[in-house]
Amino acid sequence: MEHDVAVVIGIGGMGQAIARRIGAGRQLLIADVNEAGLRSVAGQLEAEGYAVAVAVVDVSSRESVAALAKQAGSLGAVRSVVHTAGLSPVQASVAAVLAVDLLGVAMVLDEFAEVVAPGGAGVVISSMAGHFTAPPAPDVARQLATTPAAELLSLPAARADQFPDGGQAYGFAKRANQLRVQAASTAWGARGARINSISPGVIATPMGAAELAGDNGVVMRMMIDASNAKRLGTPADIAAATEFLLSPAAGFISGIDLLVDGGAVAAIQTGALG
Repeated sequence: MEHDVAVVIGIGGMGQAIARRIGAGRQLLIADVNEAGLRSVAGQLEAEGYAVAVAVVDVSSRESVAALAKQAGSLGAVRSVVHTAGLSPVQASVAAVLAVDLLGVAMVLDEFAEVVAPGGAGVVISSMAGHFTAPPAPDVARQLATTPAAELLSLPAARADQFPDGGQAYGFAKRANQLRVQAASTAWGARGARINSISPGVIATPMGAAELAGDNGVVMRMMIDASNAKRLGTPADIAAATEFLLSPAAGFISGIDLLVDGGAVAAIQTGALG
């Protein structure tokens, strides 16, 4: 009997919560660039009764992503693919943010479109930062959505020298993720599969804590206070939304971005922040 395979790329707080939420009764394949952390998380999951395979992956490398997709396909029917890996602007340079958060997403979408099983689904973790980035001009949006991944960072709009800091590169990359997911919906649909993205708000993870401790921490806390939820999000909040988008209940949903931010963007866009 062929196993159903669930792939989770990135084993930070959100990735671990998602793996636990969707992994029961399936063959889990978890992947990350940090081999020591990856094996530690795999050991925890195995102790909890999950069937776990691991892969070290650099999402900024086409060869590495292609090898991951091939490994996933060798394990069984790839029913769920969740891409959580990313760098925040307080962690890395502009060039690294673009390579991981923009190019990496594009390559994961491309490579897993080749192996996802009929009836399968994928979720890319984007960010509410993409909703604060001005929409690109229509021609630029089309380029960001459809340019082959190998040429993506050569686009005038996506060159590293266009961004004065990592924050602007991050917001741009996350906006582009939403556009790439829209375009990928057609390719995934040709295999009878769906693909969507989720834009989390401020989530209580180590990456979120680093953001709160950084230059924009005061503004982020103001956003939280002005939001409907008036709290940090949790990895479980994102895992629940991910499970829904992967499930048959979302069978008529593809190519969209789901904002899971406790109402922070709504508060800002309607003037509640002041």
